[in-house]
Amino acid sequence: MPRAHRIMAMLSVGNLTRSRAMYEAVLGGEKVYQFPPEGEPAFLTLRFGTTELGLGVLGDGTALHGRPLRPATGHRIELCLDVEDVDVALGELQGLGLVVAMATVDQPWGERAAYVEDPDGNLVMLVAPTK
Repeated sequence: MPRAHRIMAMLSVGNLTRSRAMYEAVLGGEKVYQFPPEGEPAFLTLRFGTTELGLGVLGDGTALHGRPLRPATGHRIELCLDVEDVDVALGELQGLGLVVAMATVDQPWGERAAYVEDPDGNLVMLVAPTK
């Protein structure tokens, strides 16, 4: 049986501009792919180190797989991003008007962590080693 060699999370977003402000501008994702290749994208891929995150516009709610994209119920996905400084990243994300789900706290396993909701309500954990 063929084994998967890569996994990439893909989020359906209501407003790609707001999502890009968070994931690309503040958190430093590097755009590596866009469709369509010219003009306003409907889908793009951002690279964070050796991993990638796909962001796709909800549009009319019709997906390739035919299942509804919204409304999602419950806790569907959680992303964890390693950042240089959790407090600085959280402050910049708050500046975008994002909801803080958990303020910054030093964890017993040696990381400083916080949670924020992205523009579509997905939980994003920000972590960095404690100083």
